[in-house]
Amino acid sequence: MKKLLLILMMGIFGLGCSQQTPKVLKTSFSKEALNQKLEDEEGKSITIQQILDQHKGKVLVIDFWAGWCRDCLKALPKAEELEKNNPNVDFVFLSLERSKEKFDQSLERFTMNEKENYWFASGWKNEFNDYIDLNWIPRYMVIDQKSAIAKYYAISPEDPEIQATIDKLLK
Repeated sequence: MKKLLLILMMGIFGLGCSQQTPKVLKTSFSKEALNQKLEDEEGKSITIQQILDQHKGKVLVIDFWAGWCRDCLKALPKAEELEKNNPNVDFVFLSLERSKEKFDQSLERFTMNEKENYWFASGWKNEFNDYIDLNWIPRYMVIDQKSAIAKYYAISPEDPEIQATIDKLLK
């Protein structure tokens, strides 16, 4: 009976934290999502729209991660390899740390200081993350030169569709 109860509880709790590909793979952002604010390393506020504007004309890979996320940390070497193999692509790292202090610590600990980093001071639940159906990290998105979503959902930097999308956009 205890085993059955344990299995049942694992199934119930597992439903809330499993990765599932969203039913709709979006190709653009809503106005509300674009207005979502993040903070940079200095604590300065910036919107998703401003980040996209800074990279307009370039292919952009967005990497969602956190220092507390085991899967993110396991993926970091492959994410760095993806970045190294694509010197004509911009990379932005969006952190889901739980505090500015943890954000700063993770940047230092995982030598992310040389990269373009922002964090969601508002937490996981916000207009942008809700709009893109963020249900798991790490998560990767590829944005085209006109700020449209070219690859909506990938949970590994080794997903072959990421590189295929980048290659197609750079032709």
